[in-house]
Parts: sequence; structure tokens; C-alpha cells
Amino acid sequence: MNIFSPIKRFFQSLLLLGVICSLLFPPQITAASLPTIVWPQISLIPYQSGFTSPVHITHAGDASQRLFIVEQGGMIRIIKDNIVLTTPFLDIDERVLFPGSGEQGLLSVAFPPDYASKGYFYVYYTNLDGNNQASRFHLKPGKPNEADPLSEQPIILFNHPTYSNHNGGQLAFGPDGYLYIGTGDGGGGGDPQGNAQNPASLLGKLLRIDVESGVVPYLVPTTNPYTQTVGYQGEIWALGLRNPWRYSFDRQTGDLYIGDVGQDTQEEVDFQPGSSHAGENYGWNNLEGNLCYNPSINCVPPARYAPPVAVYDHGMNDSNGCSITGGGVYRGVTYPRMQGMYFYGDYCKGKIWGLINSNGWHYQQLLDTTLLISTFGEDEAGNLYVADYASGVIYQISDTNATPLNFFLPLIIDK
Repeated sequence: MNIFSPIKRFFQSLLLLGVICSLLFPPQITAASLPTIVWPQISLIPYQSGFTSPVHITHAGDASQRLFIVEQGGMIRIIKDNIVLTTPFLDIDERVLFPGSGEQGLLSVAFPPDYASKGYFYVYYTNLDGNNQASRFHLKPGKPNEADPLSEQPIILFNHPTYSNHNGGQLAFGPDGYLYIGTGDGGGGGDPQGNAQNPASLLGKLLRIDVESGVVPYLVPTTNPYTQTVGYQGEIWALGLRNPWRYSFDRQTGDLYIGDVGQDTQEEVDFQPGSSHAGENYGWNNLEGNLCYNPSINCVPPARYAPPVAVYDHGMNDSNGCSITGGGVYRGVTYPRMQGMYFYGDYCKGKIWGLINSNGWHYQQLLDTTLLISTFGEDEAGNLYVADYASGVIYQISDTNATPLNFFLPLIIDK
């Protein structure tokens, strides 16, 4: 005799009854039935210190569990086994233009897919002529924690106007294995040269190039959106950006988030779904956030316009912030309430927000700090970090009230 059969039949009857009810009385979607967003209560845990003007945090994707910290003055440092290595990973300070403040300098590093077997990587920096460039560097033979500064191979050069600001500076490999490059509009208030909306300029854009094909210096992927459009540079993946200061791909979905710095009024988060065929125009300088930038000149959304998914106003005397720092989507396992949430901050006021798409985009301020938030970054496990530009301290983002996710599933035992 199977003593579990009555229990099994009972649950099967409940299941059948539920199916019949759902067919006869389909659920009505109301505001009350929409999922409630449970925002995490985040805090910052000091992780490592001693860095000078940190502007980028990333990993190599080589299972080494190392974190790479880019210092704006021209060095890249390694955190390995929770220790900051004494010898820099790369030191090119003698060829980097960094006056000690401002937006020029060594700005990011990116590691190609299968980096462990390749032994080279890419950096973006302002050279001594005031122009920006991306270059490839190789490791020293037999030294995985030291790169050879003499191995530089220039990839692409961006002639910068006389202004020192809006250099962009982000490099990142996308899920497709191509190298993405974020460029600023060239500086000066209001994009005076009109670069962001100029399809013949590489400034004020997100670019996508193939640097891993073996062709020198690179190939333009044929799947880029404007390769067959007259008047457009083929490298363009998206346009209409003012100064994209930190973008990131969601490692799970391939979605792209961009923090684009505003002019005087609004900061914005732009979004490109992983399913997009690209070509989005994010609106600058026709629009700043959701607002007309200069209504007397042009306030018409451009073709293929993609509005921001989140904005925040500067407030009176920049009380709410003045310069967005784009972040990343949490994909770690320690903090369930942070799962799938995008975090970003403000450089001037140290505020941190969370953003999530749940029946529409929702965002909320989660923390108010005194940090000068210069960058976010993630490690190989999906944990998120944030850097304080002033103190040189790297913090890990945590949920102070982390609780495991609870699921109720009916248990049917059959013997």
C-alpha cells in the first residue's frame, strides 16, 4: 500500500482546480496586482585603499579573481588576493596628459575575450597632444601581473578640439566580442561644434570595432547599423551622447546601460536592450535628459531617438548632483534584493540610486554619501564596487539587510 497516494491525489486535485479557475476567471491586472519593488538598504564596505585618482574598476575575465584599478595619472594597479600589488600592472604616466585634475588622463582598460591565452589588453588615454587614443599593450613574458609599456600598438586616434573636457574614455568588450568605445562630444558648453549629432564625426558617440580579427588596426563589423548609410562613419553604434561617463553590459541579458553627463539641468541613464540592432540616437544636443536644451534652436527629437530611462535634476545650486557616474547591474549571489538592479551615482554629491525595469522603469535613491564617485565596477563573481576619487578608497556595495529569496512550491512525494 502506498501511503502517499492520497496526498498526491489531493495536490493534483488542487492543481486541476486552479487551472479550471484560471480559465473561467482570468486574473485582472490592476495597480494593486503589480509586483512590489523591494529596494535594498545598501551600505559601502571599505575594500582597499591607497589609490590616486581612481577612474575605472574592472576584471580580466581570466578566473584570476584580480581587480584592476585605473589611476588617471597613468598607472593601472592590481588587487590580488585582497592585497594591492606594489608593482603597477602598467605605468605610462610619461605619455599621458593629466594636469592633476579635470577629465584628461588614463581613463579605462579592457581585456579581450580569452585574455588568459592572449596576454594583451587595451587602454584609452589622453596623449600629450591633448588627443584621445585607444592602444593595445602586451604582458611582459612570464609576468602575468606586469605589462610592457614599450609594447604599445595604437588602434584608433580621436582628434580632440581645444577644450580639455568631454573625453569619454570608456572601453569595454561586449557580449559579441567586439570592442565598444564611448567618446565625448569634444567639450565646450553645449557641444559648440555639433559633434554629437554629426554622423561624420566619431565624437559624442558609442563606437563598435573589431580589434580581434588580426587586421591592423581594426575592422568595422558589417553588422554595425550605419555601414551602408551615406555620410555616416561605419564605426558608429549609437550617437547623440554628451559625455558617456561609464557604461556597462548586463552580463546576464546583454543589455547596455549608459550614464550620460548633462549640461546644466538634468543627468540621464540611457539604455539599449541586448536585442537591439543599434543605431539609437540619445538626443544630445537637441535634448538634455527629457528637456529641450536650447528651445530657440532645436528641440525636435532626432531620428531613431531613444529617450532616457532615468533622469535626475541638478536641483537648486546643484543640491541633487551635477555629474552622473554610470554603474552596473548586480549579478552576484550574496545580496538577493540587489539581483538584476542597476546602480549609478553622482560624482558631485555622492548619491547612489537603484534602477530596475519591472512593468516599467523605476528608480530610487538608496544612499547619500560624501564620496566623489568617479566609477563603479564589478568583479568576476558579479559583485559591485565604487571608487572615491578624493580618498582613493574602493568600496564594495552591500545590502545591510540581506535576506534569502523564499519560494513556496507544493511538494508531491511519490513512492
